[in-house]
Amino acid sequence: YGADTMRLYIMFVGDFEQAATWSTDAVKGSKRFLDKVWNLAETAADSEDLTPANEAILHKTIKKVTEDIENLKFNTAIASLMALMNVIAEKGSINKAELSVFTMLLNPFAPHVTEEVWSEMKLGEGMVTEQPWPKYDESKCKDDVIEIVVQVNGKVRARLCVAADIQKDDAIALAKAEDRIAAEINGKNVVKEIYVPGKLVNIFVKG
Repeated sequence: YGADTMRLYIMFVGDFEQAATWSTDAVKGSKRFLDKVWNLAETAADSEDLTPANEAILHKTIKKVTEDIENLKFNTAIASLMALMNVIAEKGSINKAELSVFTMLLNPFAPHVTEEVWSEMKLGEGMVTEQPWPKYDESKCKDDVIEIVVQVNGKVRARLCVAADIQKDDAIALAKAEDRIAAEINGKNVVKEIYVPGKLVNIFVKG
């Protein structure tokens, strides 16, 4: 399969600090991923700007890969790159600005393939490994929709998908309207309501 496939698989197979089970068949998944990267790279359109459709996911991936590499979480960094490739592949298009970022993020894990893509597609001067690491915009890494937990007396009873910037009153109202929560608190006295932004609603009842 080549050095890059083996290198990628070894880092992807599991947590760096944990034992992992070797699977010869699973190596094929790393090879398919690199093939997909190469094939999509050959279709890259000329553009020096990220497209609005891919901008948010690219910034999130830069942040994720950066943090994971610093924490030796290579397997989850690679997983996020695979997820990004799937999103782009579904859309069926990538431009050179996006490919450039993706190539730099993948380079620590698959240096030979990424250097070849960089050279063949003329993505920049010099080598990939000489490029400054991509930077992300924190404001573009935020999700529009998030999942929060709803608790009744400290016990998880439901999960809700809500707007990321939802306010306390709206979050609590949505939680109370959820069928399971409504049934749980029906006929009881609500003594306290807590909303932890982006995480949970906790409703305390008596009776």
